[in-house]
Amino acid sequence: MMVSDEEYQHHAVFTDLEQYIAFYESLAGSVFGFATIGTRAICNIDSYLFSSIEGTLLSIRTILRDGRINDAYALLRKYYDSAIINIYTGLHLEEHCSIENLIVEKIDDWLQGRKKLPRYGEMFACIGSSPKVAPVTALLFADDRYEQLRERCNDNMHYNSYRNVLLNDNRIVLSGRQRALEVFSNDLRDVLILHVSYMFFANGHYMMSSDYLDCLECGMTPQPDSQYWVAPFIQNIFDQTIKKARPDIAALIKQHSCMHLE
Repeated sequence: MMVSDEEYQHHAVFTDLEQYIAFYESLAGSVFGFATIGTRAICNIDSYLFSSIEGTLLSIRTILRDGRINDAYALLRKYYDSAIINIYTGLHLEEHCSIENLIVEKIDDWLQGRKKLPRYGEMFACIGSSPKVAPVTALLFADDRYEQLRERCNDNMHYNSYRNVLLNDNRIVLSGRQRALEVFSNDLRDVLILHVSYMFFANGHYMMSSDYLDCLECGMTPQPDSQYWVAPFIQNIFDQTIKKARPDIAALIKQHSCMHLE
């Protein structure tokens, strides 16, 4: 298959990417007003991380259009790492911020560029041991899909197979290119599901629609329970991605979340 073939250029991954890009753009804007407790940051630190992920997805779209599936895996690994960083920093701040410890130095030092965050393995282990997200952790890692996904990212990063070299050459006719794109598409979706699922457990208020705060800002009394209404773009990604691909996780989120998901 050639990269210029209609079958390649009209693959569903490009439609998915448009949806994911729009999701992170909306998420970055909607959480901007939430203060990040435990740091000296004025603005919400996750807002800019979500914008960064949006940029990574834009880069993935461009690279995939050009047929560089191997390079796209390097950015997918970055996206995966960004999701882990986001969940880890949020959980660490919540667990360590208190009246006696208003500034969590480990995270604030990272924000100020004084120190690095722990390595991926340590952050992943901290998430895995957190009781707050334990139910979704158990379901996400009930099989080895994320282990295999991580291995594919590393295999492509390090050219552990000659076939991965060929996946970066868009001038050759390559059997299996469409299959490789399909696997990448599934991997991309699974990273998004991991990130959004953890957010429902770790930062459920990020999913809130603007109705409640809009009423307060206008001096109006919010409708009952409107603080639990879900933003339309959140409901959309929940319906179109999580429900369809992982109905088990969708059911778990609805069971544990106070947000009014449909």
